[in-house]
Amino acid sequence: MAKEVPVGTRGEAETTVEFENTLSNWKPELPPVYSTPNMIGMMEAAGYNALEPFCEGDEVSVGTAINIVHRAAATIGMKIRTEAVLESFDGRFYTFKVTAHNGIEVIGHGTIARAIVSKAKFEEKQRQKQKAFATD
Repeated sequence: MAKEVPVGTRGEAETTVEFENTLSNWKPELPPVYSTPNMIGMMEAAGYNALEPFCEGDEVSVGTAINIVHRAAATIGMKIRTEAVLESFDGRFYTFKVTAHNGIEVIGHGTIARAIVSKAKFEEKQRQKQKAFATD
């Protein structure tokens, strides 16, 4: 079982926007700005980084919910910094307030939730699902 995680625990993640992270990479007719899925991925990484020191043995955290607003653009070359701050927890489920900043302004905010799981047990469940899927 994971160590107790205090409310207020923080995690961060940073990246620099590259073409591969833009809307244009997905659809050339769209502008070359940082995509919402990439921003959310970095917010998830910040939440993961916050919980990682509290995991024991084969425990890892996995995402369980996302509620995000993307309000401003970031262009190629900008550094994106995301932060996750633990607001609450309920059993294995941890809810974080998250923000993303492009060095000029907040570009996104909201909440994410993560759960701490045993990696081995989680992977076994996925193998069982795959077996059931393969026999259908």
